[in-house]
Amino acid sequence: MCAKIRRAVKKPVDYRIPVISVGNLTVGGSGKTPICIAIAREITKPAIVLRGYGRLSKGLVVVSRFGDILCDVKTSGDEAALYAKKLKNALVIVSEDRVLGIQKAKELGAKTVILDDGYGKVNIKKFDVLIRPAPKPANNFCIPSGAYRESISNYKNADMVLEENVDFVRNVTILNKTEKMILITGIANPSRLDKFLPPAVIAKKTFPDHYMFTKNELAGLLHLCGADSILTTEKDAVKMENFDLPLSILKLDISLHAHAAEKIKAYISNF
Repeated sequence: MCAKIRRAVKKPVDYRIPVISVGNLTVGGSGKTPICIAIAREITKPAIVLRGYGRLSKGLVVVSRFGDILCDVKTSGDEAALYAKKLKNALVIVSEDRVLGIQKAKELGAKTVILDDGYGKVNIKKFDVLIRPAPKPANNFCIPSGAYRESISNYKNADMVLEENVDFVRNVTILNKTEKMILITGIANPSRLDKFLPPAVIAKKTFPDHYMFTKNELAGLLHLCGADSILTTEKDAVKMENFDLPLSILKLDISLHAHAAEKIKAYISNF
């Protein structure tokens, strides 16, 4: 109810740049990061603006500038570090205040801003993309009785709703696969990885979302289960890659279907 009232009374401000928000109505992970990456690859000079959960810094930080990475993962947070690594055509900015992030993106030459998890920012005029989770939650109730942060009726208010195998496809490959791997990850809803795991995964260890790993604990887990490598996500890997440990990577790529990509491009060109 509070969210509904907020949307009714807040007047969104036009910051004179196309803003695309990627979000969801449910708690936990639903694939916002790979969707943002897929959208950013379709457009010219994008900026990704996000809060930067799990980072040790505060305030506005420019994480990367069109391929030039300007800070480490502890300063940026894991999601921002992954954006910086994968998107050489983009700016990446972390800021608790998304308005300041948008303004900084414009100042640095961005042509479009993508807000990671920006659906609730009702004070910003934007093109709202919502991801419908698969599988769907067991019921349609809002928290604490169900998995929804806001009413399911809000899907009809979005500018675009994306569904897997309808509007995009998910491609997962394993890089540096070994005969015996331990899955180690710190993401929301880690069970969503289960369908992608091969028989070579002999053990699993999950940590809280955005967890900052240490080399000693990872080495200890690797030794304890007798694995040849650590299998992890790309988001987790940015926090492990400097530890000189054997890593196998669950590489996720999203391909937008043509109709979804064209709708986003039409919004930008008509802005």
